[in-house]
Amino acid sequence: MILSTFENLKISGIACAVPKKKDILLDKYGSVFGEEDVLKFSKMTGVVSRNISAKEQTASDLAFVAAKNLMKHKQIEASSIEVLIFVTQTPDYIMPSTACILHHRLGLSKDCLAFDINLGCSGYIYGLQTISSLMHSSNIKRGLLLVGDTLNKVIAPEDKSSCMLFGDAGSATLLEKRQDAPIIQTALRMDGDGFKAIIVPAGAYRNMDAPKERTLWGDGNIRSDFDLYMNGTDVFNFTISEVPMLIKEFMAEINTNVDDYDGLILHQANEYILKQIMKRTKFPKEKTPISMDRYGNTSVTSIPLTITDAYGSINNGALKLLMCGFGIGLSWGVVSCVLETDDVLPIIETEEIYMDGGVSHD
Repeated sequence: MILSTFENLKISGIACAVPKKKDILLDKYGSVFGEEDVLKFSKMTGVVSRNISAKEQTASDLAFVAAKNLMKHKQIEASSIEVLIFVTQTPDYIMPSTACILHHRLGLSKDCLAFDINLGCSGYIYGLQTISSLMHSSNIKRGLLLVGDTLNKVIAPEDKSSCMLFGDAGSATLLEKRQDAPIIQTALRMDGDGFKAIIVPAGAYRNMDAPKERTLWGDGNIRSDFDLYMNGTDVFNFTISEVPMLIKEFMAEINTNVDDYDGLILHQANEYILKQIMKRTKFPKEKTPISMDRYGNTSVTSIPLTITDAYGSINNGALKLLMCGFGIGLSWGVVSCVLETDDVLPIIETEEIYMDGGVSHD
């Protein structure tokens, strides 16, 4: 276990944005897969609806709106941001890093470093650990962790295992140095042996000659190597064994227990998996909010989205939260922290699209 402890560092704001378009699974897929199969899928995964990005709307558009909303609410000047990290697996371009575009759009200074992290389901936890480490070891006083994914753009429309599962979203988290801040503690793990469990096999620089035509795969779904493939059995077995184990080992290591936390915020993989993790860690249902029934599995954004969904419209003072992300890689991690509900903004819907992303051919 890679364990980190950060003092004098505060998570002082979280905001999320989702696309305005909402799909109701039964309405959209009832005539495609049959109402009985759609209802069965919803019962197993918990997903009833989700928000889907427009064709030209990217993860960075959603994260940008969340960041602007958060900076306005916190009355933060762009010039005061000294680090921006963007975590995504659906970037604007193969190159450069999408963080460069966000740096430009937000009007950040030349003294603000910015880069991407290519990670999905556990990416928010990895992102928190990375930006906290940078701030802890430097004179950086204020940073933005932006995350977002629009995975529906890489899913085959007839892939019953995935096309009804994922939603699109983006979020922004503000971190600041504060002398009186409660400690943040994190733990991370990775098992690269499982890299094929969740994968888009083509589209970058390996398998460049893979055919784009969609065909019937052995699992009964129609997709190409340019579409997302997920081995559900491998992911399930990994999740119900490794994730609860890390949560329990982490709590033992930092001398906390279930009673110390106001909430367990899990990556919204599917509702059945969440129930298995709750059962194995003994976290009660009332301490484990679920957002995926209305937003789907939003990949890297699912943890901050669940926080804003659960706490964005209440004023309950300080909450001690245990966050846990897990999935692609295979990777997983946990964060223990304190969050003020005043710093959690309600989710907003947006049709924002950046229209100046092309290059002149003249």
